[in-house]
Amino acid sequence: MKAFPTSAYINVILHALIWGMLLFLPYAVSSAESNYSIGPIPGPFFTIAGVIHMAIFYGNAFYLYPRLMNRRYWWLYIIAVLLMLIVSFQLKYRIMAWWFPELLKNTAAYRFVFAPSVAVFIISLVYRKILDRIYEEKKQKEKEAAQLATELKFLRSQISPHFLFNVLTNLVSLARKKSDRLETSLIMLSELMRYMLYDAGGTKVALSKEVDYLNSYIALQQLRFGSDVTIECDTPPAAALEGYMIEPMLLIPFVENAFKHGTGVLDPVIHIRLSVVREDVLTFEVENQYDPVQDISKDESSGIGLVNVKSRLELLYRDHYHLTVNDDHNRFHIHLTLKLI
Repeated sequence: MKAFPTSAYINVILHALIWGMLLFLPYAVSSAESNYSIGPIPGPFFTIAGVIHMAIFYGNAFYLYPRLMNRRYWWLYIIAVLLMLIVSFQLKYRIMAWWFPELLKNTAAYRFVFAPSVAVFIISLVYRKILDRIYEEKKQKEKEAAQLATELKFLRSQISPHFLFNVLTNLVSLARKKSDRLETSLIMLSELMRYMLYDAGGTKVALSKEVDYLNSYIALQQLRFGSDVTIECDTPPAAALEGYMIEPMLLIPFVENAFKHGTGVLDPVIHIRLSVVREDVLTFEVENQYDPVQDISKDESSGIGLVNVKSRLELLYRDHYHLTVNDDHNRFHIHLTLKLI
């Protein structure tokens, strides 16, 4: 059974309270000696007319306008509204003639008897317009959210094979060397794939898991390069990252890029620094040297990771991040500040 939304309960209660106050207003502000009259209108007639006004309000807002107010049947809507108002006038007149004949003698009271029908109709029309505007805005937001989810799903599906391609390329080099580190590397790769398949499938992951994943990738690269590459990595302990969430696999493309382009130089050094400062702001830096001549021969997919992560940052953290990329004098440096919202 489909649950009734909380907002719908609140809406029903609010309508009930408003109409309850209107229907029983004479009995709250007047007395029995004056027949609970408000001005020239007796309390009982005021309440009966209120029921008629309810019928006008909801009949127009939830039946006539939604069904007839369109390009094809707009003229029927106008006829239906006129008939509804005429019926309400006739009904009020008959009620006065049968139960409140003294009102017929007071022609000054007529404007208090018949005019409210028109006023309630106008209010119901405005109410219907507001409901339609809210519905359209909600529908537009749902559409945008669906488009965002689809785009993010595509970007995530794109980064996984790109990452695996780079890691497998590293493992091929170990296999060619017949390195005894290959088995350990394969085990580490299986852990990385477990994270990609199971932990990174949701919208966000714990920052501590993302950092563990990052450290595992760096350790895998250390197994491959050994002492040939100096890796200076500074990340906080897991306890310092408790309670923070982040988009999965958001940081790894920067590190991938550093290893891809920063290991083909003399005495390569890769700097990686991550910290979380006050006000839940993450700071992430990656720096490496590179050889422009060798970079020309890199595969065309080398830029997929950075383009991907920039797109995800813009989709998920717009106005909550700042990314600086410096590429000068054979030095590549990225600096990311990210509000962990």
